[in-house]
Amino acid sequence: MKKPVTPKKPAGKPARKPSGPPAGEVRIIGGQWKRSKLPVADKPGLRPTPDRVRETLFNWLGQDLTGWRCADVFAGTGALGFEAASRGATEVRLVEHDAALVAQLKKLQDQLKAHMVQVSRGDGIAALRQLPPASMNLIFIDPPFDAGLFDAAVQAAARALAPDGFIYLEAPSAWTDDLLAPLELKLYRHLKAGAVHAHLLKRVV
Repeated sequence: MKKPVTPKKPAGKPARKPSGPPAGEVRIIGGQWKRSKLPVADKPGLRPTPDRVRETLFNWLGQDLTGWRCADVFAGTGALGFEAASRGATEVRLVEHDAALVAQLKKLQDQLKAHMVQVSRGDGIAALRQLPPASMNLIFIDPPFDAGLFDAAVQAAARALAPDGFIYLEAPSAWTDDLLAPLELKLYRHLKAGAVHAHLLKRVV
């Protein structure tokens, strides 16, 4: 006598492994330090630029930043600035207000032997205003979304921007050419990823 056949349960889809780095760290995407890990501290307002957005940004800029002078004045984890240095920038200024994050950035600078990176503690807007006019090829503006710093930061960055330079602006809403025109800036590229609007700005020629 044959045993009754127990019907097989339909096979479910295998659980997907989480993609990307674990929570609490981000990775440098390209250049000499590709795949190097950067820790992300658990601090209010600290919001590292997502990997996909950073990858798109450096596709917009071109992969090689050899000879560029860059400033990231709300440095946080340092992901944007170290990414630029990894891709050949000869000067990267990282400015951060939080003392613990500054210590973390200096530790990373030492670990990577990033001689082209300068880390300092200070106010981001003041740091932008102290930059020489038309001196920077790339300025990153990525402050806490609720800090109300965007207008002053973009205005100060416009003054420090080299004629052929770029400003990367990460904000909770889209900036249009109408908003940028009084600063003699224009929108070059734009990407929306979740709640983040990523902009690449240029001077109006």
